[in-house]
Amino acid sequence: MVVSRATFWPATWSMASELPGERSVQLGRLNSITNLGQIIGTGSCGFVMALAGYSAAFAVLAGAGIATWALGLPGRRAAHRPRHGCGVFAAYRPLLGEPIIYYAVMCAYLSALPISLSMSFYPLLLEHYGHGEEAAGMLIALRAVGAISAGLLAARWVTSGPDSAWPIYAGLAVVLSVGAMPLIPSTVPTAALMLLAGLGSGLMTLYFQITISEASAAERRGSAMALGGLGWGLSHFSTPLIMGFLADRYGIVAGFYVLGVLGLGFVVTIALARRWAFSGRRR
Repeated sequence: MVVSRATFWPATWSMASELPGERSVQLGRLNSITNLGQIIGTGSCGFVMALAGYSAAFAVLAGAGIATWALGLPGRRAAHRPRHGCGVFAAYRPLLGEPIIYYAVMCAYLSALPISLSMSFYPLLLEHYGHGEEAAGMLIALRAVGAISAGLLAARWVTSGPDSAWPIYAGLAVVLSVGAMPLIPSTVPTAALMLLAGLGSGLMTLYFQITISEASAAERRGSAMALGGLGWGLSHFSTPLIMGFLADRYGIVAGFYVLGVLGLGFVVTIALARRWAFSGRRR
């Protein structure tokens, strides 16, 4: 399941970047639909599990996957791509020498931070402050609502390049939403911070997707997206490990504070690395 997910995302990003129309708008729509699907899928899965159990939920998931595959069959087309060497990883070699790839990985890592926490420690923090399961589910869903807003409302203005301040604004929104979450644990501030987390995460996701698509040729875009998407995988792997260690040693509240400070250091690194990442490239 994890391998299929890792294969699915770079391919989808690459296809969306080649759709006709403004690239940022198309990628924004893709991300908005993805987050809407997360809300609908999570809610539907909860009902199915409550009514029919886990086996039925997995059957519905498999059925949705098969239906999606079938819907995609009529639109498939064979596109000729030039071959870059004979090895499976031959297309990655020239990309690994590009500073912009490492910069995009950092942006992707930060963009996935609220998503990683939604799947791990956000529910535990909300439970720690006395929110019930239903309230916690609604609050966590607001992260996806914020990301939908970013994809639909702000996508047209997200620009890449050494002078773009979008990754700094988006990164600050992410780390503020994470570090400030335990400060005022009542419902309204928590809801606002969840929306801010989704907004910042959605904007940063758009930024790294646009940056990679503009910096890579069409024949290498899938490989470039896969390398940029490493940041997502690293975030999903490392964030629960870091938070688990902090929560066990210092408590879950202190863990969120420390993670916010670490995220702020990441934002500063991204801000300082902009010129280096785009060096040698025309604006």
